[in-house]
Amino acid sequence: MRDTRESRLLLVLLIAVAFALITVDIRGGQDSPVEGARRAAATVFGPIENGVSSAVNPVGDAISAVRDSGERHDRLALLEKENAALKAKLGSDDRNRSRLNQLDKMLKVAGEGQYGIKGAQVIAIGAAQSFSWTITIDVGANDGIKRDMTVLNGDGLVGRVTTVGPDASTVLLANDPDFTVGTRMESSDELGFASGEGDGPLRVELLNGKAEVQKGDRLVTFGSQADKPFVPGVPVGVVSRVDPSGGGLTRTLYVTPYVNFTKLDIVGVVVEAPKKDPRDTVLPAKSKPIPTPTVTVTVTPSASASATGQ
Repeated sequence: MRDTRESRLLLVLLIAVAFALITVDIRGGQDSPVEGARRAAATVFGPIENGVSSAVNPVGDAISAVRDSGERHDRLALLEKENAALKAKLGSDDRNRSRLNQLDKMLKVAGEGQYGIKGAQVIAIGAAQSFSWTITIDVGANDGIKRDMTVLNGDGLVGRVTTVGPDASTVLLANDPDFTVGTRMESSDELGFASGEGDGPLRVELLNGKAEVQKGDRLVTFGSQADKPFVPGVPVGVVSRVDPSGGGLTRTLYVTPYVNFTKLDIVGVVVEAPKKDPRDTVLPAKSKPIPTPTVTVTVTPSASASATGQ
């Protein structure tokens, strides 16, 4: 169409008619005079709109799916991170719980024996090439630790302090071949000397070659002069084997120590000896033997056996 005065006038007229129809339609609502025309247009253009919508919706769904997938991936990554942190926390809690249990047992031993102790943590073990059984603990001279102090834990005798630094100390373990401690039998009071045998049981030489000893008897430390290096009454171990008496001046027996020297974490250094010998009060309670059940079998004679007897 050419841009003339008539064409511009016709455009203005059409715009005015359109505004008038829109006004009438809005005011008329469902009774609008153009409602029929709208329905006819919907009938004609509706399928086309639905087709376009169905063509466009999969694209939108795919975009939403990708977005949701990313969100799910993020949530999964967050959950995995939270689970890893929770597992780490649980592991840490388990370790702390184990340490608290060790500390509780040690404090119980200290209370029963009336030992004044300084708690410590094992921070290193002796070098393998040194052929010695030692540990390093995180307390030293600044904590009141001195050479030749007794070291124990919740199970019993661990060793004695040999070297002291400002903030750390070295402990010679009771299973070291160079370690020797005076011992006393629980019931008979027989005295002896226990020596370390490395991975094996402690070797004990009783001063009485004719002493009556049985497997399962228990020993504690006898104590040293001025309580150094050993205080009395610390549990040492249980007799696991007794050599036959050969009529010698001493008698040899082997003792399984209470302490597991390969699993040491929380220990205590005895910085104050008890006022009196605790004797056997620190020893753990003896386990009660489990009774062996007795089975009684009753034989009931059969009917045929009864008839034969008649």
